[in-house]
Order: sequence, then C-alpha cells, then structure tokens
Amino acid sequence: MIVPHTTNAPAPTRTVRKAVVPAAGLGTRFLPATKATPKEMLPVVDKPAIQYVVEEAAAAGLDDVLMVTGRHKRAIEDHFDHAFELEQALAAKGDAVRLDAVRDPARLANIHHIRQGEPLGLGHAVLCARRHVGDQPFAVLLGDDLIDPRETLLSTMLDVRERYAGSVVALMEVPREQIRLYGCAAVEPTGEEGVVRVTGLVEKPSPEAAPSVYAVIGRYVLDPAVFDALDRTAPGRGGEIQLTDALQTLATDGTVHGVVFEGLRYDTGDKADYLRTVVRLACARPDLGPEFTTWLKGFVAELEGREGREGAGRERGRGRGLAA
Repeated sequence: MIVPHTTNAPAPTRTVRKAVVPAAGLGTRFLPATKATPKEMLPVVDKPAIQYVVEEAAAAGLDDVLMVTGRHKRAIEDHFDHAFELEQALAAKGDAVRLDAVRDPARLANIHHIRQGEPLGLGHAVLCARRHVGDQPFAVLLGDDLIDPRETLLSTMLDVRERYAGSVVALMEVPREQIRLYGCAAVEPTGEEGVVRVTGLVEKPSPEAAPSVYAVIGRYVLDPAVFDALDRTAPGRGGEIQLTDALQTLATDGTVHGVVFEGLRYDTGDKADYLRTVVRLACARPDLGPEFTTWLKGFVAELEGREGREGAGRERGRGRGLAA
C-alpha cells in the first residue's frame, strides 16, 4: 500500500493560476430535481455544490476559473454574478451576514463561462477550454466530487506539478469491486511519500482487468500538452472523448504523476452520498453542528429503538407460531 502524501513543507511560488470546472452534464441520476435545476446547483446545506468547488480552487490560489456549461445552465452563471436588487434589499435591511453570503460567489475569482455545445464527454469539455487556457498548465475540478474544505489535496497536487512538471491526477484506493466505476491507474513508486508515477490508465475496467485499486477522482492538474493528446483521442467508452484516454497517451512518456489521497471526499452525483455529504458538512458547521448533531443522535436512537421493537415483535410472532 502506498502511504498518502503528508508533507507540511511551505508551498513554492506556483505557475498554475487557472482552473476549469466542467459543468455541462445532464444530471440524470437526480431527475426529476434536475429537470429545470442544474445538478451543480443542488444545495449542500445552504450553498450549491459548485460553490464548494470554486472555493476550493480559490483557496489553492487559482484566481481564474472557467466553467464549461451547457444549455439550461444559466442558473450557474447567475449564481456567480452580482444580484443588485437582492443586494440592495439586504443592505437596506442592514442584514450584513446575508449580504456577504450573496456577494461572496462573485468575489471568489475571475469567473468565465463557455458552452460545450454537445455532450461529448469530459475530454471534449476540457478541450473546449483550450483557447482560454492557452499554453499554460491548469487545474480541472469536477463538480460531482467535493473535497472536504479542511483538506489540502489541490494545493498538494499543485506542489507536485511544480516539482515534477507534466500532469498530476488525484488517486484514491477503492474496493476492487468498485473500480469499474472509475478511471484506474497503473502506478509505480517515485521514492517520495504519497506521490506515484502513473504508467497507464484505463477507463472503468472490470475488477478482474484493473491494473490496481487506485481510482482517479475528480481533481487534475494538467500540462497543456493534454490538448494535443485530446485532439488525437478517438471517442471511447460511451462514444465520448475520454480524458483518461488522453492521459494514457501522456503516461507512456512518464509525464503523469499521482497524489494518493485518503482524506474526506464526497460524490454528490450519487443520491446516497449526496445525503451523507449534507449530514457531514452540516455537523461540521459551528452554527448548525451542535444543534443538528443532538437531533441526529436522537433520531438514530429512535430508529434503533423502532428496529428493536419490530424485531422483538417478529420473534414473539414466531414463538406463537411454534406454540400452535
């Protein structure tokens, strides 16, 4: 097992300043809620999921964010814009707390928007950012994957990019039976704790064919060479242009590294994990956590008591059947 990266060394001056956030998906797993509301705008406590992603980029020093959206995603653009009428109404009431909350999204970074046009996969969405990014390295953050705000995964990946150049992917060890849900990396040690060299990548392999149990999760720091690789990448699984396939091309040259992550990650594209995300982040909030945690403990105790009573009832029923 590869030990996760735990360095506390101060971060050097970084060359990466731009982030790309693909947000053009249809959100079919959350229908009907996402029929008219972008999945990225579903609330996690009191902020849309995509705001956590932009806050993560800003906290890592990325002050230029391009969102790759699609049709019916206007709500995302509006959220990261100023809402003058609402701001004026809150200012008139003297409600400084809510006024700051409304203004914060527009102040996180310089935010730009472009439409993907056709849903041709993550690789195509990244390719849409080529003109904006130019010949600079850049980060890609997927809106479905939330990294707990207390973690520093993206900053660590940016540091690794500075030391090794090339591209960097985030890796997480998963049970082998779940690797079919992810891109999977073949890796070898670098001699640095928690950092590996990626020698190959395959998109959603069967558990039997997977080269490891290291899954690629939704954080990347990419060299601009990825654009030429994407240009040469034919549609793969699902008829889409897969970013994993382009990174496989780069990995053959030894220019892709991975950071092994064992922190808190939430998949808000999955209904059950979305609910767990809301509960975890609510419990961590100083303004909500104490009261909500007390209620949650009582609710769990009530569920356990109910299950105990129902189990006892079934046992009594079986006993009466035997007596008869």
